[in-house]
Amino acid sequence: MEQQFKQGYRMHCVLSNLTRLDVEQLDDADQERVETARDLLEEVSLLTRPDGGDGTDVQADF
Repeated sequence: MEQQFKQGYRMHCVLSNLTRLDVEQLDDADQERVETARDLLEEVSLLTRPDGGDGTDVQADF
């Protein structure tokens, strides 16, 4: 498996595990950490998708 796909798969697994957590059982600090981790992983996931994640092609103007 290519390195890029391995990293994407790992991010997907971590994000899936964080999504499955029952955050209501955690204290406030841990709930905030889980939310922050989810947000960061979703941002990174969107940035690393070849199509930008929303079905449109991403093109950078240099």
